[in-house]
Amino acid sequence: MYKRILVATDGSKLSNLAVQHALKLADVTGAEVVALKVVPRYPQTYFEGGVALAAEEIKRIEKEWQAEAMEVVNAVKAEGQKMAVKVKPATVKSDLVAEAIIAAAKKHKADLIVMASHGRRGLKRLLLGSETQQVLTHSHIPVLVLR
Repeated sequence: MYKRILVATDGSKLSNLAVQHALKLADVTGAEVVALKVVPRYPQTYFEGGVALAAEEIKRIEKEWQAEAMEVVNAVKAEGQKMAVKVKPATVKSDLVAEAIIAAAKKHKADLIVMASHGRRGLKRLLLGSETQQVLTHSHIPVLVLR
């Protein structure tokens, strides 16, 4: 059925539920899992919400974010090892989260994308947006959304 499942995670409690579901599904189907965390770049201008910092400070912050992302995906790998599920940890640096998830799924030849959704409605959805909705709208790979 599935050979490779990409699970998008940010390390939150909600996304951890999606991770657990993806691991169980992989265990049942014999699939591999790609655990993906998208790491943003540091905002460079006031318009993006950033504070002017020296280039070396920005590099230090981005390196820290990358290390935290690796901790998140390596935790998924450790959970997979407990279940005898092969997990490949992956991080991608991008401000366009949905596009990065779709591109990673194509790159890793995933059969399924698993991710969580907060299920926001109304004004909150308009203001905060929905990466999950963007993935659902633009992905040609099936997407399993958990709430």
